[in-house]
Amino acid sequence: MSKRKGPRMPGGNPMGMMGQIQKLQEQLVQTREELATELVTASVGGGAVTILMTGAQFCQSVSISPALLKEGEAEMLQDLLVSGINQAIELSQTLAAERLGPLTGGMDLPGL
Repeated sequence: MSKRKGPRMPGGNPMGMMGQIQKLQEQLVQTREELATELVTASVGGGAVTILMTGAQFCQSVSISPALLKEGEAEMLQDLLVSGINQAIELSQTLAAERLGPLTGGMDLPGL
């Protein structure tokens, strides 16, 4: 008769698995901290509007060409800002996916 008292964890030692999970969690925290300092730049309208954003998706700056302001085209400026911010968010999401992907093994983990 077998002396097994419960289901076995695949791969053996459950304490080893807990250590791996803790290490992964530490790597995720470190990567998120690094993303907060990495920057992406989105430029739209032929360089008329440039958005600088962190990998954690915080807008750092918006640069507007003085020539665009002279034209007095408020509607075009608004459209360029929306486009630039959306592009910067997309770039920062790509950066985050590149940095976090190897840690999560491609799993879609909520909140990361």
